[in-house]
Amino acid sequence: MYSIFWLMLLAYSTLVSTEKFTNEGTKSIFILAGQSNMSGRGGVVNGTWDGFVPPECHPNPMIRRLRSDLTWEEAREPLHKDVDVNRTCGIGPGMAFSNWVLQRDLGLGVVGLVPCAVGGTDISRWSRGGRLYNQLLHRARAAMHGGGLIRAILWYQGESDTENLGDAKLYKGRLEKFFADVRSDLKSPMLPVIQVALASGQGSYVDIVRKAQLEIELPNVRCVDAKGLPLEPDGLHLSAAGQVQLGRMLADAFLQIMAPLPVSSSAPKRARNFFSGLFRI
Repeated sequence: MYSIFWLMLLAYSTLVSTEKFTNEGTKSIFILAGQSNMSGRGGVVNGTWDGFVPPECHPNPMIRRLRSDLTWEEAREPLHKDVDVNRTCGIGPGMAFSNWVLQRDLGLGVVGLVPCAVGGTDISRWSRGGRLYNQLLHRARAAMHGGGLIRAILWYQGESDTENLGDAKLYKGRLEKFFADVRSDLKSPMLPVIQVALASGQGSYVDIVRKAQLEIELPNVRCVDAKGLPLEPDGLHLSAAGQVQLGRMLADAFLQIMAPLPVSSSAPKRARNFFSGLFRI
């Protein structure tokens, strides 16, 4: 009986948290997708996360996370702990991004993060109709339930595509198709996408993939370059400090897209007409 009581209490708390998010007015949704460096390996060494959370990644009552069971909770690192379940997750860019964007008071309201990244996945595994692609759409649509706007997709992927020359050469076309398909299926043809040019790779063709990423010229697609950011000892994954820097870079790129909108430090948090209706499902 005691166990049943606590299970009921936990279920009720989850329901209250979800309802609170649904009824909080303006909600800005950001999809976090790609592979391990978006999922977050900052602070992970030899398969163990050190548990250190940089101040820039601390919880904020204005930031929520969509759990694997499609309910909302206050966002805390590691954001992908129940999504990228076959790897040890640590610090990623999502919390640093969100905290920095909210400091600008752009009327975004509550930020809802939708973790979708899975480590070790090449671009072909994100193609339309595949499991990862369908999961992204499912989670994005669930996040929109009860209202809200998808503000952007944050995308960091490509390390796995550096192992094979054929995959590296096909990368640009595959990535452009992925962006087009997601926008089409979410009925958001101008949905902002902020992608990351690789800091590292698993193979010999990093330069080919990076060139493809840096040369993509699609409307409302921005690219930030992670090259030179600090890495973990494995030489593949960004350190916690690197992820904080990347989060800030992603935020700055998003703010450039928002630049036509007035920045206010005291105005009530309201949705702006520029986005109104563009990203509703």
